Amino acid sequence: MADKKLPTGLIGGFEKRVIEIVAYDPRWSAKFQEHAGKIRAAVGEAALQIEHIGSTSVPGLGAKAIVDILLVVKNSADEASYLPAMEAAGYVLRVREPEFDEHRMFRTPERDVHVHVFSEGSKEIGRYLDFRDHLRANEGDRKRYEDLKRTLAKRDWENMDAYAVAKGELIEEMIAKRRTM
Repeated sequence: MADKKLPTGLIGGFEKRVIEIVAYDPRWSAKFQEHAGKIRAAVGEAALQIEHIGSTSVPGLGAKAIVDILLVVKNSADEASYLPAMEAAGYVLRVREPEFDEHRMFRTPERDVHVHVFSEGSKEIGRYLDFRDHLRANEGDRKRYEDLKRTLAKRDWENMDAYAVAKGELIEEMIAKRRTM
């Protein structure tokens, strides 16, 4: 695969989507478990770690109804070790970011599950988990974050990435808080 020039960035380009924040749904945990099992069955031992991340992983937090999953593999740049299996399991590669810790992101055709792939040892793994764990443990910050998301969701965004960037300052603040605890 290294011989071919692969598309990078957002594969398929930006998409305008309505951003709707809904009340926490306890079924999100079951959906994560279902997809974690499907991913583990597909990629086998290549899956070093599978975690439920993002807002749907935080009980009581309103969110977009998209379950985010973290998949840790030995080397996410070695797509041959997991990409064909993920595609055979029905996931579609949406993001390839070599400059961002070799991040890859797959999603379901229904766009209700996003699987973020990082290499073992990536600093981003800890950031995702610290943010999740901070929100799970801190009711006040969980409410602040949900309030921000609901406010931002009322705007007309060109794409979901712009919405995500707008949350960045608060996310960074919360990760830093978690790391000083």
